[in-house]
Amino acid sequence: MFPIRDTQRTYSTPFVTIMLIAINLLVFLYEISLEPYSQNHFTAKWALIPARFHAINLLTSMFLHGGWMHVLGNMWFLWIFGDNIEDVLGHFKYIVFYILCGLAAGITHVALNADSRLPTVGASGAIAGVMGAYLIKFPRNKITTLIFFGFVFFVDVPAVLMLGYWFLIQVFSGVGSVGYTNVSQGGTAWFAHVGGFITGMILVRLMAAENRQYTRRRDIYW
Repeated sequence: MFPIRDTQRTYSTPFVTIMLIAINLLVFLYEISLEPYSQNHFTAKWALIPARFHAINLLTSMFLHGGWMHVLGNMWFLWIFGDNIEDVLGHFKYIVFYILCGLAAGITHVALNADSRLPTVGASGAIAGVMGAYLIKFPRNKITTLIFFGFVFFVDVPAVLMLGYWFLIQVFSGVGSVGYTNVSQGGTAWFAHVGGFITGMILVRLMAAENRQYTRRRDIYW
């Protein structure tokens, strides 16, 4: 299942979400502008490598990506779900929330793959946190989703089903990868996604103002 759009309105301009997308794209354009040796050196220096752990790489690795499909896919998910969470938390809290989710995802990956020498890059751990927060705040909201099952069709799926399904895929894929490699065979840090998602679910409950009732709206925030 691939999300196309959500139906939840926003009532503020998602400045931080737009900024994060721009930074990720600019960093990726810089990456691919480098010749191969410099690109490998850049990745080795700033990616998250558990066996050569440096705390700063928990942050820097969040803004690196391994290819066009990687960065565009991540930014698409961030655009769909991020604006609503930024709307709920406000701009400043949202950027703190995003970074904390990314850090938690990285720590989860390092804790479960301490001997891995494979570089890990990508914003997906932080974005998983955004998705976890969306599940908490908008469980009954509809997500227009592309489904391929022999043929392509679109269906409006409740967020609780779409995001719950996504989370279970991460869990089962992570469990299935144990014993094969320190990451997964496809190079995806599944448990980083799990860690980010759970962190997002917890943080949004702690950080969202309980008295922010959005009185000018008809929407119900859970």
